Amino acid sequence: MGSLLGSGGFGKVYAGTRLEDGAPVAIKLVRRNRIRHWGKLPDGTRAPLEIVLLNKVSTGFPGVIQLLEWFELSNAFLLVMERPQWSQDLFHLIREWKFLPEEVAWKLFCQVLKAVQHCTSCGVLHRDIKPENILLDLATGNLKLIDFGCGTFLRDRVYTQFAGTLSYSPPEWIHHKYYHGEGATIWSLGILLYQMVCGKHPFLQGWSTMGGQLLFPQPVSRECRHLIKWCLSIRPSERPSLEDLFCHPWVQGMHLP
Repeated sequence: MGSLLGSGGFGKVYAGTRLEDGAPVAIKLVRRNRIRHWGKLPDGTRAPLEIVLLNKVSTGFPGVIQLLEWFELSNAFLLVMERPQWSQDLFHLIREWKFLPEEVAWKLFCQVLKAVQHCTSCGVLHRDIKPENILLDLATGNLKLIDFGCGTFLRDRVYTQFAGTLSYSPPEWIHHKYYHGEGATIWSLGILLYQMVCGKHPFLQGWSTMGGQLLFPQPVSRECRHLIKWCLSIRPSERPSLEDLFCHPWVQGMHLP
């Protein structure tokens, strides 16, 4: 166990090294008294919901962080996960670059879409898609969706409890205290793409900006602007589905600068 990599409401993450072969790992420590949701693994073992969700999505898909092992201690749980040797989260990358060139944003966003599609196929809703939870392997350019601490099981019914980062929550939660899984995910993807190409959150000035024109301080192609605005439709019924996003001309790469 090495240095502290980061901490949040659900635990602390440390750098680590696997003794068997020297492979770098990330070790997440979650205190037992901070665990609110539990689930069952396929063998019937009761475990924190985060472990259950990671077990479902850790099926060899490269775009989601892989859970290698977990341990139960008297007062905490340890989650051992893969860690690329040279990596950086997308938040710090955007902060360093100010904003991402559109072609770079396209390559990364398409990977995020595939990761979300994989989670959906596994019946998992991440609920906290944001730059801080996207880890980029600087050696390969590949990214991984991390931190399923706010996640839950995907369902068709509405959710009436919020988990995640409030500034990424959709307007239906703000105004009506409910949301659907896909609609909320698409909204957060719209914010994420805007952050990539513009370098900042689109609603920094608060929700009053939602009624006005969405401004683009950086040159962005017409197709990319259309995709962002579509994802950030105020009414959930007017947002695209995940399948719609894959079919969009910008995602298809037809109109890149």
